[in-house]
Amino acid sequence: MAQGATKGLSAKKTGTSGRHAQKAAANPKKGQRHIAPKKPTLLKQAAMKRDLTAKINKSIETQMVQAASSGKLTIMKNVGAESASSKGKAKA
Repeated sequence: MAQGATKGLSAKKTGTSGRHAQKAAANPKKGQRHIAPKKPTLLKQAAMKRDLTAKINKSIETQMVQAASSGKLTIMKNVGAESASSKGKAKA
């Protein structure tokens, strides 16, 4: 019969790995989480998607600027609150 402790059978507890996982979950990394394409056709598709996304975002921004510059900017929540308070004063 073997005497002494056997190798690898005792369970070792390490507190650092669990703590590290908690910190990693609390502070996720910013940015995209995907593998970049390697094939030429996929590279072209990714570049085209990037360009189209940029153009769409730019057009949306210009539309928003035009809509904002055409008239007075108001927040609808405040407008609704003012009209409700004026109704309350009229009843009182």
